[in-house]
Amino acid sequence: MNYSAIKYCDIANGTGIRTVLFVSGCRNHCKDCFQPETWSFAYGEPFTGEVEEEIIASLAPDYIRGLTLLGGDPFEPENQKALLPFVRRVKERCPGKDVWAYTGYLLDVDLAPGGKCCTEDTGELLGLVDIVVDGPFVAEEKDISLQFKGSRNQRVIDCAHYCRTGEITEVM
Repeated sequence: MNYSAIKYCDIANGTGIRTVLFVSGCRNHCKDCFQPETWSFAYGEPFTGEVEEEIIASLAPDYIRGLTLLGGDPFEPENQKALLPFVRRVKERCPGKDVWAYTGYLLDVDLAPGGKCCTEDTGELLGLVDIVVDGPFVAEEKDISLQFKGSRNQRVIDCAHYCRTGEITEVM
């Protein structure tokens, strides 16, 4: 997997101060995407063990609330395979930190069993994510007043609740 950027001390992509990993690769190709360069799986730099360790170290301070996975799309099947072991390590080594993930796919359709992006890794990865912001960015529904999402169709979902119950509960 490649990544396009890492932002430290970000306050725009989840609650509190966060480290944000922008992965490369996205098949959604949303109209007016703010990062179309990340559509290519080859864009950016390789996501190495050294990069993983830098991110985990950045989560250590008490003022850091957690990690956000953005893209590209973290739930492209290729990205799930690389992110699962990393997010496992984050949860093990950084207890108390939350994980947010943004995806253009729908949690209860595309990432559900039988969905087009559901893989052998999806269930476990979702089980490690606290909040999922799902749905494609829709330019015609863009609303800059929304918190943590770019268009009205997107949902900010309690992923832990969804994994336990199968019910979508929006938190914002």
